[in-house]
Amino acid sequence: MAADTTETASVGVVERLKSYVRTQKGTILAAEIVISFIILICYASSWYGGYTAVAICEMCFAIVFFCVFMMDLDKQFTAVSWVWSDFIRAFTGTLVYLITSLICVIRGAGDGALIAGGVFGLLAGLLFAYDTYTIYLQIQSARSQTGGSVCSTWKVSFNGQPTSCSCAARRSDGPTARAQFSLEV
Repeated sequence: MAADTTETASVGVVERLKSYVRTQKGTILAAEIVISFIILICYASSWYGGYTAVAICEMCFAIVFFCVFMMDLDKQFTAVSWVWSDFIRAFTGTLVYLITSLICVIRGAGDGALIAGGVFGLLAGLLFAYDTYTIYLQIQSARSQTGGSVCSTWKVSFNGQPTSCSCAARRSDGPTARAQFSLEV
């Protein structure tokens, strides 16, 4: 009986993995993991192995975000702003890969593995930059869909008279909605 539930749970995870990799975000994160692993192999086999930390960190961060988004943990743990965290991860990955890769390509005379890691790192920098751009678009679309409310008039009276508030909610794609409230104090 326990083997049946374990088998069913593993099939559910495999199906989630397959369906998430087919999405745009899943494909980008999977590509980031794979290219970081290739860069890790290149840096580890070079004479200067000090750049492996960059590939290890970026690969681990990509794996964590891949698992969080694949398992929909971002919807369960709302205390963390996952979109902004992912934006910061992708932006720093872009900067770190571009900087270290340029250093490796310039410095790597005679070390083919270091130069190969640098070239793959430049490609990874472009991939992370594309990921940063798609996350930025996601943030912008979320901001344009939510409207802000602005209370334009507050009238407060504590001498037994009603307290009133006049509010206007603005949306970028539609008309302004107005509401007026009266409260007895």
